[in-house]
Amino acid sequence: MLSDDYAYGNWIIVVSLIALALFFITKYIPLRTRFEKRTGGVLLAFFTALFAEMYGIPLTIYLLSSFFGVQIPFTHQYGHLLAYAFTFIGIPILYGWIFVMAVSTIMLLIGIGLIIKGWKAVYHAKGSMVTTGIYAKIRHPQYTGIFIIITAFIIQWPTLITLIMYPFLVVMYYRLALREEKEVMLRFPARYSAYQRKTPMFFPSLLKQKIRRRLPNAKA
Repeated sequence: MLSDDYAYGNWIIVVSLIALALFFITKYIPLRTRFEKRTGGVLLAFFTALFAEMYGIPLTIYLLSSFFGVQIPFTHQYGHLLAYAFTFIGIPILYGWIFVMAVSTIMLLIGIGLIIKGWKAVYHAKGSMVTTGIYAKIRHPQYTGIFIIITAFIIQWPTLITLIMYPFLVVMYYRLALREEKEVMLRFPARYSAYQRKTPMFFPSLLKQKIRRRLPNAKA
């Protein structure tokens, strides 16, 4: 059963989670160029704001209570605001919490898996162009993983600050992907042009996959 105790002020947990996020970002996400470092810094700021509200100070709940008169209990389950929103349509908080946690956890695992798979492929390529494995499905699996992870946290624990930061992060990583593609195109113009034509940027094309399965002799 979920606890009804006050769920905030746990700064040791906040610092530990921020440190874990910092380790993951510096280990598995490219930070070579100035633009990559700046974008990675914004991503770390996203996680810092998220974990500070998740276990430190429930700023969004305070603001909702102050400006809209919404009385949200300061327990962990009610911090999942989407789960709390479900109570307005008659769904108990426990069921809403289970749904939110299940969906967001699955998304987090998928996102982390994509980032690590992409990192391994690039690491073993030793600077050469990668078009196999996860890169045969999408051109930027690590950034897709980031998109999925931050979306999962928006579902799991939406806050005012992270909701504001979310679109900026998406745009920044999209621009970063375009920069990287220009660099790779200069090094491998013919190969990368062909790779671009047949491989989606961030998300696999289910329609193309179905066509290829039905036409096994078709060219990739």
